[in-house]
Amino acid sequence: MYNLLRMDLYRVRKSKSVYICFGILLAATAAIFGLIWLMAVPKGQELSIRAGMLTAAEAAEFADILKGMDTLGMFRQTCLDGGSYNLIFGVWVMLFVCSDFQSGFIKNVMALCQNRWNYVGSKIMTAGIVDFCYLILHLLFTLLANRLFGNMVPYADLGDYVFYLSWAWLVTTAFAALVILICVLSRSVAAGAIGTVLFSSGIIVQMLYTLMNTFHMGNWLKYSIYLTLAMGPGEYTAWKDLHVYAVGAGFLILYSAVTGVILRRQDI
Repeated sequence: MYNLLRMDLYRVRKSKSVYICFGILLAATAAIFGLIWLMAVPKGQELSIRAGMLTAAEAAEFADILKGMDTLGMFRQTCLDGGSYNLIFGVWVMLFVCSDFQSGFIKNVMALCQNRWNYVGSKIMTAGIVDFCYLILHLLFTLLANRLFGNMVPYADLGDYVFYLSWAWLVTTAFAALVILICVLSRSVAAGAIGTVLFSSGIIVQMLYTLMNTFHMGNWLKYSIYLTLAMGPGEYTAWKDLHVYAVGAGFLILYSAVTGVILRRQDI
């Protein structure tokens, strides 16, 4: 597995898609910060009113949108809570895995590595490493953007960053395992892209949640990947907050195991 992992990390370092997807993530975050500055910060509101983008009445309505918000809240709102991070990250995972099947590279790998579990482990570990780098660098960019825009919101405690990033990394890596499962099962870029969009946006989960809630049976969906990211705790307050680790680890193990079983039974 070590040789496969080293090869995958080399491919990641040389690929353009990993940098393009991360650049899109940062560009979207910068745009959101700029929009909020124009809408909610006094100096930005003055500029918006002079430019005709806002009226004085609208500016007064937007004045409180940052109330109770800190940098960790901004970090969550700009990407993770709404699923945009999983969408962008999932697209990269899909492109990375599907490229093996499209190019026929998977046949060379399987000829050299008879244990197909090593292939699954290498892909998930590579996705986890990229996920970790994405989250850390994006948080640093969020802190920098907050500074450049005049400290729009206060900074969160270091412990809150560590707690949130640790479980968010586990849950988003589980989402990457789901995308890998879809790609291995379908061997199709189109299917991988559709699956990434549907599951990252929460369309399927929200539809099920709404439908099952009419019968008072939808509470278990709160433990899905999408709703865990959207509703998970931002700080540790009690033992019950640790359920997010169980959700992330559970889905990661489940999707990894199913992918390994499918790959063992498939002809390459």
